[in-house]
Amino acid sequence: MEGVYLFLFFILGTILGSFYNVIGYRLPLEIPISKGRSKCPHCLHELSWYELVPILSFIIQKGKCRSCHKKIAIFYPLVEFSTGLLFAISYYSFDFTYDLGIALSIISLFMIIIVSDLTYYIIPDEVLVVFGVLILFFQYLKGSYQLLLSSLGSGIFLFLIMFFLMKLGYFLFKKESLGGGDVKLMLITGFVLPPLSGVVVIFLSSFIALPVSIYLLLRKKEHMIPYGPFILLALVLIYLMKFDFSGMM
Repeated sequence: MEGVYLFLFFILGTILGSFYNVIGYRLPLEIPISKGRSKCPHCLHELSWYELVPILSFIIQKGKCRSCHKKIAIFYPLVEFSTGLLFAISYYSFDFTYDLGIALSIISLFMIIIVSDLTYYIIPDEVLVVFGVLILFFQYLKGSYQLLLSSLGSGIFLFLIMFFLMKLGYFLFKKESLGGGDVKLMLITGFVLPPLSGVVVIFLSSFIALPVSIYLLLRKKEHMIPYGPFILLALVLIYLMKFDFSGMM
């Protein structure tokens, strides 16, 4: 039965991953999510239902649009597959618990922000609010008001640390080094993790982002990178692996 649940969570993740692609692309442009089917970005051909089957449609069509035959970005099926895989890992790690709800929430937020931040350098406030409230709701169900207040306190603490780092970066480099969305993400991180674990997220995300930053600077002369996905990647890794750094204090 365990294998069946893992498979079902994978399928659920791929379906939602396809939806998260849509949210990530449309929300920053203020395009209604419910406005019509997805279209080919090249010829604007409206995709039929059988062209929207997660992962399979991409494979069957050999990564090309059925209408204009231009290549479909592999980013779409990668988001679908990654969401499915992380959903299955979440179930394996937490079973049917409130922690599973928190894990699925941060993974969903991760996938939407990967799309929006990589494409537009924007982290929509709407998704932060929705998933922030959802995470706090699960924290309340886990431990009533005490855990809820603790999560709020941790979120505010990490928000202030990130805000300080943003101001420090601007003071040292005379330009924006962190975006407001990155600061707000640390608020969400605090809703999930205790303060010390949240600080580890800051260091781990910076460590993961460093080689990417160097590559983009040297190869593409790009001085700006979307930092939000790295924060959430570090958060997902620490939460799914159940690392708890609180005992180190």
